[in-house]
Amino acid sequence: MTVRAILTDIEGTTSSISFVKEVLFPYARGALPGFVRAHGQEPEVRRWLDAVATEIAASACQDEVIVEALQGWIDQDRKHTALKALQGMIWDSGYRNGDYTAHLYPEVAAVLRGWHAAGIPLYVYSSGSVPAQKLFFGFSDAGDLNGLFSGNFDTEIGGKREAGSYARIAAAIGAAPRDILFLSDIVEELDAAREAGLRTVLLDRRDDYPMPRTGDATHGHARVEDFSQIVL
Repeated sequence: MTVRAILTDIEGTTSSISFVKEVLFPYARGALPGFVRAHGQEPEVRRWLDAVATEIAASACQDEVIVEALQGWIDQDRKHTALKALQGMIWDSGYRNGDYTAHLYPEVAAVLRGWHAAGIPLYVYSSGSVPAQKLFFGFSDAGDLNGLFSGNFDTEIGGKREAGSYARIAAAIGAAPRDILFLSDIVEELDAAREAGLRTVLLDRRDDYPMPRTGDATHGHARVEDFSQIVL
């Protein structure tokens, strides 16, 4: 079966979970109060703050309460679109100031470049916002890789554990689901993608998952430990 497009997750797939948990999340958590004070009345920021206020049933003017809620969501690793959008805005300054570069596993950039050179369109689907994804690959350890990707998707298209999200992505890409390969470290995401008809590969990296997931734990998905083991 021919692979006509590759869709990849980021955290735990192209990049270590620890980078997100130990670098990006703490950076955003610490910067949130000052960021909201400085930019809270800008329309794009206010849009997301108001979305949080509505959800927590707080007055839109109580920004301190909203910030506390957002910080709690960071601690919970909540996959909320408003949180991801605001984190992306905060991370922008961190990347551009050189406070950090985005971690990539050593083989990832070379494999992505090889697929791109072979004419296979590459796409990203992550719970992080599309701007955050572009920052991540634009300021990666391997340099700016954004030119390798034909498109990006986040949770505005739907949750990553919902089959409908992958159907909508396939439609947006313009490829039959059976011709798209989805890469992720999360079995439940792969289950949803397979339900929508996509091909799937489970990334089971030792740095992120010290106990190998084999047998029933893979839910029948093809399993590799790094990108170099993926056979198209």
